[in-house]
Amino acid sequence: MIDLNKAIEEVKRWALEAGKIQRDNYEKEDLKISTKSSDVDLVTEIDELSEKLILSAIKENYPDHGILSEESEYHETNSDYLWIIDPLDGTSNYAQGLPIFAVSIALEFRGEVVLGVVYEPILNEMFSTIKGKGAYLNNKKIKIGSKNKLRQSLLATGFPYDRDTNPDNNLNYFNKIIPKVRGIRRMGAAAYDLANVACGRVDGYWELNLKPWDVAAGALMIKESGGEVAEISNKRDVSIVAGNKEICDLIMKEIKEVDRG
Repeated sequence: MIDLNKAIEEVKRWALEAGKIQRDNYEKEDLKISTKSSDVDLVTEIDELSEKLILSAIKENYPDHGILSEESEYHETNSDYLWIIDPLDGTSNYAQGLPIFAVSIALEFRGEVVLGVVYEPILNEMFSTIKGKGAYLNNKKIKIGSKNKLRQSLLATGFPYDRDTNPDNNLNYFNKIIPKVRGIRRMGAAAYDLANVACGRVDGYWELNLKPWDVAAGALMIKESGGEVAEISNKRDVSIVAGNKEICDLIMKEIKEVDRG
């Protein structure tokens, strides 16, 4: 295996450089914006510039590794290593001028995530983790929250891009859970949601129909901070619940009750 301690420092540097591009162009008046899967699924020129920087760094330093990135999909190799990248998670926020977005970079080795970084450029928050070595925010160790009741908990969630056409859009779960909790936040950046669960700011999280690049880095952070990530079965793509074990179980219980009707 490559030296993960060396690699994490490289990845932090790439995230900082991509974050600088995003910060320098934040609230740019003539920002170029286009759509992907639907008219609410956006991509900007800054997504593409950020991805170009990260891909170039990976290809220079790890030319034999595979890459899975949101904007350019899959660069296949025969390597045991796969980089999983969301160059700008929270594009709709960025395009709107809302300062909640992040760079997310993870590394898989033989199908298991072993390293992850989530960087929020406006707040200058660098979350990082190596498998088996804990999770950190700006080099300070973090841990999952300790709450064990929904009524005391602040949760986060989100909604799929095809929520207007697909009835499996999380509204039924949201309506079931919201009366039972202290509050729910919809921040619009899954990687940053997961990082906030890992450091205890948010007690739990669930979302449907995510992609690997949304969750790879943040999910490892939650596990390394003492929490867990569970899959919601029979859902599209990556659908998960995250938090400490007690909160995960409670959220999953509400979801299963809805599914049973």
